[in-house]
Amino acid sequence: MENEGNKKSAAKELLHFVIYIACVLLATWLIIHFVGQRTVVVGQSMRETLQDGDNLVVDKISYRVKNPERFDIIVFPYEYGEDTYYIKRIIGLPGETVQITEDGEIEIDGETLEEDYGRQVMDDPGLAAKPIKLGKDEYFVLGDNRNESEDSRYEDVGLIKKKNIIGRAILRIYPFHSFGKIENGND
Repeated sequence: MENEGNKKSAAKELLHFVIYIACVLLATWLIIHFVGQRTVVVGQSMRETLQDGDNLVVDKISYRVKNPERFDIIVFPYEYGEDTYYIKRIIGLPGETVQITEDGEIEIDGETLEEDYGRQVMDDPGLAAKPIKLGKDEYFVLGDNRNESEDSRYEDVGLIKKKNIIGRAILRIYPFHSFGKIENGND
C-alpha cells in the first residue's frame, strides 16, 4: 500500500514538473515574440554608442502604445523579411522635411538639428541632399557613425515605415563590462 502511494506521489510530482517546464517555455516564447528580443550589433555604423558584437535587448511592446521618438535607437529588418536587422537612430519624424546640407548639417523643416550622436561631418548626404518630406508613418534614420552607415540617405534602406520597426534597443547585455541601459531619445 505504501509503495503504491509513493508511486502516485512521484507521478504527481513529475506531472507538476512537466507543467512547470511547459509554462516556462510558453512564457519564454511569448516574451521573445511579443515583448522583447535579443539582437547582436554587426558592423561599425552605430559606433561610438554601440560596438560590433554588442548583444542588445530590444523592447518590442512600447511602440504598440506610443510612437517612436526622435533619437530612439530602433531595430528593423533588412529588406523587410529576412533574419537580418538594421540598428539605427531616428532623426526625422512623420510629417517633417529632412535635408542634409553641403556642410553635412541635418535640417528638420529648415531648422538645424541640435544633436550629439553623429560626431562627424557627413561626407555624403545621399538622397537627403534634396529635401525629403516624410509621410504620416515614415521615419528617417541615420547611424551614429555617419560616414560608415547605410541608412535612410540611401535607396536600399530608405524611409522606415512604423509597421516595419521591430522595436527599440533598451539594454546592452554583452559584453558584461558595457552592461546597461542604452541612451534613447527622451531617456
